[in-house]
Amino acid sequence: MNLVVQSKTENLEAEILVVGLSRHPENTKGWQEFSERFSGKLEEWTKDFSFDLKSLTTYPTLSGSIPRVLFVGLSDRKKLTEEDLRAVFGQVGKELTKKKVKNAAVYLDSFQNENITAENAAYLAAEGMTLGAYRFDDYKTTSNEADSTIETLYVISEEDAEEVEASAFIGQVFGQSVNEARTLVNMPGNLLTATALADYAKELGDTYGFETDILGKAELEELGMGAILAVNQGSVEEPRLIVLKYKAKESFENPLALVGKGITFDTGGYSLKPKDGIVGMKGDMGGAAAVLGAMKVIGELKPEKNVVAVIASTDNMVSGNAFKPDDVITSLSGKTIEILNTDAEGRLVLADSVTYAKQLGATHIVDVATLTGGVIVALGKDKTGALTNDEAFFETFMEAALETGEFVWRLPLTESDKKRIRKSDVADLNNSPGRDGHMIFGGGFVGEFAEETPWIHLDIAGTSDASSAHDLGPKGGTGVMVRTLAMLVERMAEEQ
Repeated sequence: MNLVVQSKTENLEAEILVVGLSRHPENTKGWQEFSERFSGKLEEWTKDFSFDLKSLTTYPTLSGSIPRVLFVGLSDRKKLTEEDLRAVFGQVGKELTKKKVKNAAVYLDSFQNENITAENAAYLAAEGMTLGAYRFDDYKTTSNEADSTIETLYVISEEDAEEVEASAFIGQVFGQSVNEARTLVNMPGNLLTATALADYAKELGDTYGFETDILGKAELEELGMGAILAVNQGSVEEPRLIVLKYKAKESFENPLALVGKGITFDTGGYSLKPKDGIVGMKGDMGGAAAVLGAMKVIGELKPEKNVVAVIASTDNMVSGNAFKPDDVITSLSGKTIEILNTDAEGRLVLADSVTYAKQLGATHIVDVATLTGGVIVALGKDKTGALTNDEAFFETFMEAALETGEFVWRLPLTESDKKRIRKSDVADLNNSPGRDGHMIFGGGFVGEFAEETPWIHLDIAGTSDASSAHDLGPKGGTGVMVRTLAMLVERMAEEQ
């Protein structure tokens, strides 16, 4: 999408102009000039308009250069928040895609208030419209309709054009990166194997100049990654450990590690999932998708912070070779694990990934995973659950989450929780202490491998996939945590 900033609607040629309307629109900066542009028709158009938030109405202008105006309800503009505006532009993106609009313009002043600057509004417009326009129907053969995308977005603003355009560009980058993560989550497991995911990561690395290392089964065996290899035992597909290094500086010192769970399909293994629970398990690599989406943002914006992405990818299948309850395995760290539940496999691949990230020099670690159904029971499907061992690190992370509007709620991890994870007659740890506190035990298990390294665990089992359409897109993969992870990197770059 090309971004063009100009100060007035004069000489503008666009298929549609998007205008925000709140009660008393005449108070909007530049409204008089805008009214004159359309020969006083605004009063007639807005006479019966619903000012409810996100209401959309299109009017023909009978003007060759701007044939249509899309009015967007903002309710009370003074109370409008950034989260409201992101949702508003998500709906606008959907509407313009439905209308097959190629060139659109946004009258930016009409979406601003005391708290939302022109730069904020430009960012949210580009991000929200990019997210709202997303669709995933790649495998349908019955539709003859070509994909429709907005090719050019004109941003009408009298503020500094460079700053407005820069903000809009960042919003577009965030939106596009989320959409790529969504597509990965939506892809079926027979097509997105561990090898295919690694190929995507390598292409990403080639595009942005990341140092890329893809480890296959033989290399994992040589390193002693027994936890990843145990999960992979039942599969005909080889596992992959994906490593991407973004070097902001010549020396790769003090990198932040982004660790993603990359289970491309999860049957549960011998602790087999029920038939209703197994559908949708193609998305069990949502953590990997979030990390790769964040790396795309990092590659585009190039923050001054070293980052290493580590993703362990395999499927979790049933076969004569599959690992079993009562097995004891040895992880990369040397810690032994008693397997009580083969459907608690995500924490196993994360264990080796976190250990490897530490070996690569990571000084801070964030792991992201569709780890437990317990987080949905505890928090619902609209909140990401979190654990941490470091208050200052988590405070920085939450600043990033608040900025992106992604809701994260921290749960406690106590010494008594850790004792239950460490309780085993035959090994150092067990991988499933019980269904009570499920999310805490799942994430806490990963924390046993982070040890003293500042660490945050994010359980996105509830937020990675939407069961119905929403303001920012259709049902399916959400790309959750892409924006927050990328924003965290920006924050850490500013703090160092």
